Amino acid sequence: MRPVSYSRVTDVATAIGTVAADPASTYLAGGTTEVDLQRVYVSPARRLVDINDLPLHQVDELPGGGVRIGALARMSEVAQALPIRRRFPVISQALLLGASPQLRNMASIGGNLMQRVRCGYFRDVAAACNRREPGTGCSAIHGINRGHAILGTSGQCIATHPSDLAVALVALDAVVRTQGPGGPNQIAIDDFFPLPGDTPDREHPTAHGELVVAVEVPPNPMAARSLYLKVRDRESYEFALASAAVAVSLDGQTISDVRLALGGVATKPWRARRAEAVLRGAPATVQTFASAAREELADAVGYGMNDFKIELAQRTIVRALRMVLGDPQIHDGKALRLLSGDGDGS
Repeated sequence: MRPVSYSRVTDVATAIGTVAADPASTYLAGGTTEVDLQRVYVSPARRLVDINDLPLHQVDELPGGGVRIGALARMSEVAQALPIRRRFPVISQALLLGASPQLRNMASIGGNLMQRVRCGYFRDVAAACNRREPGTGCSAIHGINRGHAILGTSGQCIATHPSDLAVALVALDAVVRTQGPGGPNQIAIDDFFPLPGDTPDREHPTAHGELVVAVEVPPNPMAARSLYLKVRDRESYEFALASAAVAVSLDGQTISDVRLALGGVATKPWRARRAEAVLRGAPATVQTFASAAREELADAVGYGMNDFKIELAQRTIVRALRMVLGDPQIHDGKALRLLSGDGDGS
């Protein structure tokens, strides 16, 4: 066992000062990731600063219809919060599908966004992993990569981002509020998760000691018609093979606006901007959905075992769009035939 020190703080300034002053320290919230990484000798932290007493647990309504979610609010609490369920059902659904009830009762919103990748090679200290130890290589590229990414990959890393919540937040243009040694900061959620590129070990654009204090979701009437669809190997407590967060507004039978993000298939929560461009101003038909899905996945790259995700992601997009619009023929298989090039969609 390696020695790890522990301290508990009760105010934000002390928390930031304590962690910023010690390069070997980190914050401890729900502990559902950090404790696991300590057990397998992956986390380099030698000092844990418990922040659970900080006043960051609230879910507050903002003027105009937005919400501010405290970083220490528990996943289970946020999922059931009335403003979330009414205005942003996609967030509630993503949280409820994101973990077991026991984990949701412990895991915090900030911790969920800061969680590390779930790649088996990352958690195996005997394997090469550029995220854990830069310059050693990526074992997944030629290894067991069924669960790995097909979008946003690089020669340095193909691990998928694990958070369901982050996918919903990316679709809704949320903002991450932080506090650090240099003062307060705000980061657009899409920028909070950089692509791995040549620096996969840099998972967030934050300084050491910078603390996530809240997530703000701007008002968006379209979000009242939103959902989160998660496709996984088993129905209970499993990471996504592919997922989609979608919100749509219609003008008659035409898509006037849309927000779409994907999970389980990319190295970050993936905003599907190419698909959105195809969908806006187009008729709300299965043909349109399938065209948008193909456009979004046009540059996807499989690595062998995960090749199936290219088609699965397309099917997930089509199904999510049909579900959010209440398609009564959701089980008719038409979307799947279109994706395979069979049938005319009539």
